[in-house]
Amino acid sequence: MLEQLKELIKRYVEVEDGAIVPEARFSEDLGFNSYDFMCMLGDVEDDMDIEIEEEKASASRTVAELIEYLEGQK
Repeated sequence: MLEQLKELIKRYVEVEDGAIVPEARFSEDLGFNSYDFMCMLGDVEDDMDIEIEEEKASASRTVAELIEYLEGQK
């Protein structure tokens, strides 16, 4: 799932693959703003064919937290 999420993240922010690690924080480390993060969640829904509760998913501060949330939605 990390590799799939990396590709989605790179649609919204310009970062090296090596920067997208489980402990990376979306805002502080990857440079996401709240609008881009919410748009990315929409792409996650479409690309991974899952339903996301935006309120719960938006509480994810790190890549690992989002992966954990997404794995719980399958």
